[in-house]
Amino acid sequence: MNELFLSEEQLILRDMVRDFAAKEIAPVAAELDHEARFPHEIIQKMGRLGLMGIPIPEEYGGAGMDYVAYTTVVYELAKVCASTAITLAAHTSLGTTPILLIGSREQKEKYIPLLASGQTIGAFGLTEPEAGSDAGATKTTAILDGDTWLINGGKIFTTNAGVAGILIITAVTMIDGQNKGIGAFIVETNTSGLNMSPPEKKMGWKASDTRQIFFENLRIPKENLLGSPAEGLKTFLTTLTGGRISVGALSVGTAEGAYEAALKWSQEREAFGKPIYKFQPIGFKLANMATEIEAAKLLVYEAAKMYDMKKNAVKHAAMAKLFASEAAMRIVTDSIQIFGGYGYIKDYPVERYFRDAKILTIGEGTSEIQRLVILREIVKSLFADIPE
Repeated sequence: MNELFLSEEQLILRDMVRDFAAKEIAPVAAELDHEARFPHEIIQKMGRLGLMGIPIPEEYGGAGMDYVAYTTVVYELAKVCASTAITLAAHTSLGTTPILLIGSREQKEKYIPLLASGQTIGAFGLTEPEAGSDAGATKTTAILDGDTWLINGGKIFTTNAGVAGILIITAVTMIDGQNKGIGAFIVETNTSGLNMSPPEKKMGWKASDTRQIFFENLRIPKENLLGSPAEGLKTFLTTLTGGRISVGALSVGTAEGAYEAALKWSQEREAFGKPIYKFQPIGFKLANMATEIEAAKLLVYEAAKMYDMKKNAVKHAAMAKLFASEAAMRIVTDSIQIFGGYGYIKDYPVERYFRDAKILTIGEGTSEIQRLVILREIVKSLFADIPE
């Protein structure tokens, strides 16, 4: 199916990433998960290969490729290790894109080459204890004080926080005592006043870095504001469209990794004198899994293609993320069922895929939020041609 969407250049990229994942990541993926160890060396190698800046323009040190290419990279990595895939996805879609979208020329020239090369990892701080799905309920504040912003508050569930050099956050901007809206800010992680919790002990994505972060009278230069004081929330909502496409790709990769393991197992495992795939209950599961994977791929690549064409991809990104993440959860569950009792044992890969899959229906907007987004978009389209 990929050949329908990928150019010759993108197919070469896919094959390179697939080979890299097989040789460099697959042999250590289970170990990284078991030890909850961040894959520093792998990320460094990915940076040298140019994978940390796939959709970033060449003028800023990126590969100058499109979102279809980037989607393919995330998908191929996720088939082997979801933790590695989400590290790259959060760095690219969330930690770099906001600067590309609304950053000044000076901000782009200062930060994006570091991010695109992988010399520095990016992170994105949006979620707060009281501002999850309701991102507009942000409590973190940034008060303009002379030539600096004074920031207080905190964020939770911040992917890459502990390994990042550059952190982008949202905060309520206060100027002369007036609330100017939610702004976006660039914070270098060596700044005094930025504190972090130890890594969260997660069910899945255990080799990725997720932390709570705290701002205690943190000061950053006035010029570290991205765009206008009220542009932050709008920018992050735009950023989430691309992020949802990448989570859709991550979902398809996770599902396909589990499916391929289950398919191989069904050919090797015998019961009553024959391979278990020959039993209809198992065979039908495999058929359903393969079908859902192909359908999810189509949705994800369509959304990526629309994103590249500068079309409104909000609905398609939400559909891709919703369907692919929920399909992944069904597929990893059936993969464990095919493995039987062995699927419940950590020595077999589907146990890891199962734990990695659940967060896909939560992160970058829950399934419930995706349905609200889709509903809003389809209702809007119904009345688009009706004059007021």
